[in-house]
Amino acid sequence: MEMLIGVKIKSIRELKNYTQEYTAYRLGITQAGYSKIEKGTTALSLEKLQQLAVIFELSVENIINFEIQRYFSEEKHSKKYDTVKGQNNFHLIAKLYEDKIMLLEKLLGKTDQELKYYKEKCSTL
Repeated sequence: MEMLIGVKIKSIRELKNYTQEYTAYRLGITQAGYSKIEKGTTALSLEKLQQLAVIFELSVENIINFEIQRYFSEEKHSKKYDTVKGQNNFHLIAKLYEDKIMLLEKLLGKTDQELKYYKEKCSTL
């Protein structure tokens, strides 16, 4: 059974130990409004999903494809499986850092463009 996006967002928020209040504050909405996103009673815009990706330090794709079973399993696993699982988590964490670096590089590029624009504007005054 595929998880709904609101359930995925709630699971990620809880894994990050973020409260609904904190997450809502970061999104610029009320806690009640945020709660409706998690419950799926209000539509989630792409803009809010992108903001959540920044808050959770994940890519939008990772939020959409999130599966709680990947992180927690009720079955007992062998040590061999745990090693493989640990390697998968390492790759996931590495991917998360790569996503964060890409986002920061994009933001830095935009900041550089704005700085150049204002320097040019000031030099013509």
